[in-house]
Amino acid sequence: MRQKNKAPAQRKALTVIFALLFILSSGMLLRDLIRSGREQAANKALAQRVEQEISNIMNPSETVGVNSVSPQASEPDRNYLPLIRENSSLAAWLMICGTEVDYPVLYTPDDPEYYLRKAFDGSYALSGSLFIGAGSVPGGTNIIIYGHNMKDGSMFGELSKYADEAYAREHLEIIYDLIQSDGSYERLTFEVMAAFYSRVYSVDEENVFRYYYGTDLSDSDDFSQYIQEVMSASLYDLGVTAEYGDRLLTLSTCSYHTSDGKFVVVAREKSSDTSIQ
Repeated sequence: MRQKNKAPAQRKALTVIFALLFILSSGMLLRDLIRSGREQAANKALAQRVEQEISNIMNPSETVGVNSVSPQASEPDRNYLPLIRENSSLAAWLMICGTEVDYPVLYTPDDPEYYLRKAFDGSYALSGSLFIGAGSVPGGTNIIIYGHNMKDGSMFGELSKYADEAYAREHLEIIYDLIQSDGSYERLTFEVMAAFYSRVYSVDEENVFRYYYGTDLSDSDDFSQYIQEVMSASLYDLGVTAEYGDRLLTLSTCSYHTSDGKFVVVAREKSSDTSIQ
C-alpha cells in the first residue's frame, strides 16, 4: 500500500514545481516587458526633445556658443544643445526612416564600449545605446556604429531585415547628424550599398574579412580592398558602390547564425548638407 501512495504524491510535487516555474517565468516575462517599455519610452523621449521647437536656440539668453541662423541659411530642425549639455559624449544622431532607428550615438574613445549596457543618462539599460566602436571616429572615413539586436526591435533589432534585398531597396537612405560640441550639426545622407553576415574572427584565422578593423580608410589601397571585401560578402547587389574619397557608414549588430555572429550594413555617403547651427 505504501508503494501505491507514492504516485499521487509525486504528481502533486510535480504540479507544484511546474506551477512555481510558470509563476517564475511569467514574472521574468513581465519584468522584461516593463524594462523594455521603460527603455523604449526613454529613447523616444530623447527623440521628442531634439525635435521640439527651436526657440531656445534662437534665444541668446539660452544659447552658449551657438551662432544665430541667417535668413539665407538652412534653419535647424533639431535642437541637440540641451542633450550635449547633459552628456558631452553625444557625437551623432542616427535615423532610418520607416524603422525604429532614431537614436543618439555616443562616443567614448578611452572606453569604446562604455555604453554597451548604459542608457544616455548613464543608468543601466539592457538595450544599451548606439556607440562608435574602437578605432573609429564620429567624422572618420568609416564610421562604425554598434548596437544591440534587441528582440523588441529597439536599437539595431531591425537591422537584420536588411538581409532581404527588397527591404533594403525600400530603406536605402540613412541619416547621420554629426553633432559638434556647441550643438550645431552637419547632416550626412548615406545610401546602403551592402549587407552581410560575419563574425568575430580569432587572431589565427587567415583569409577572412575583419570589417571591424577598417576604421581608417584614408589610404586609397586600404579603401579599395575594403570595398572589394564588402561587395564580395554582400548578400545582393544594389547597384551602389563607393569610390575613394567617399565616407562610409557601417552598422553592426549581433547575429545568431553562428557563434560570435554579426550582421553588418554598409552605406556610402550620398550627399552632405551645409552645417546647421
